[in-house]
Amino acid sequence: MKIRENKSGPGVRIAAIAAFFAAVSLQPAAASAQTVPVVVPSLSYADAADLADSAGLVVKAQIRKQTTLGPERSPGLRPGWARLYVEAQTETLIFGRAAIGSSLRYLVDVRLDAKGKPPKLKKKSVLLFANAVPGRPGELQLIDADAQIFADPATEALVRQVLVELAAPDAPPRVTGVREALSVPGNLTGESETQLFLDTANGAPVSVNVIRRPNMAPQWGVAWSELVDQSAEPLKRDTIGWYRLACFLPDTLPYGAILSQDGATRVLATQDYNYLRQQLGACIRTRGGPPHARTRV
Repeated sequence: MKIRENKSGPGVRIAAIAAFFAAVSLQPAAASAQTVPVVVPSLSYADAADLADSAGLVVKAQIRKQTTLGPERSPGLRPGWARLYVEAQTETLIFGRAAIGSSLRYLVDVRLDAKGKPPKLKKKSVLLFANAVPGRPGELQLIDADAQIFADPATEALVRQVLVELAAPDAPPRVTGVREALSVPGNLTGESETQLFLDTANGAPVSVNVIRRPNMAPQWGVAWSELVDQSAEPLKRDTIGWYRLACFLPDTLPYGAILSQDGATRVLATQDYNYLRQQLGACIRTRGGPPHARTRV
């Protein structure tokens, strides 16, 4: 990791980074639509994946100084929140190829306490999910208003685990929807197979099989290739493959994705899709308070 110092004056730095922050959207990412605190003591797997998958840099840092910005430097600030200019000391560059300074500067929104004051963060170690500011070494742009997380050991270990999975050569692609669904009845009563072909951000193939046989529990599995694999295995919870499906498949099977116009076949495809969603389980996110999940069918 390259360490460089930025020696520009604090007033210039505050004005520059405030202007940059104002130029970008302050709305939370779609994955965290609810009002959320900036610093959270722990994350669910989905929370960690949401953050890690969007960040160009993941940095562990210790906060040295915080300055509350006035309303004129806090456009778009939500009621009950304060915008802070933070100066921090780099502890570890966990992920990222960009050079960063030993001193870091960034803006972050924090929820006010019961007395209407921002929390005191000095000497707290945090994980920052951010992108570098071009041409300004040491200045960071957090990817979301709550992309600063307390660096407790369990949270740091989870984030590192997620980053390793994301960096694997065979890491599952981002799933964006269901392209096609095809159900075929078998020769025996109660026998059938449903194939789901998923859309992905990079066009990589993903298929899901749900197989039913008489007097047996349904079997399902995911294949990350062009081939439909009847021997594909179910996904393990709290893995990137599980996250891609559980957190991003639509709640209901799109009507237009079902290839057959036969009523019984359409019902079967819908039932098997609902079964898949139940087997995947809820995509739990804890950022912003009590655990909450997407609505399930």
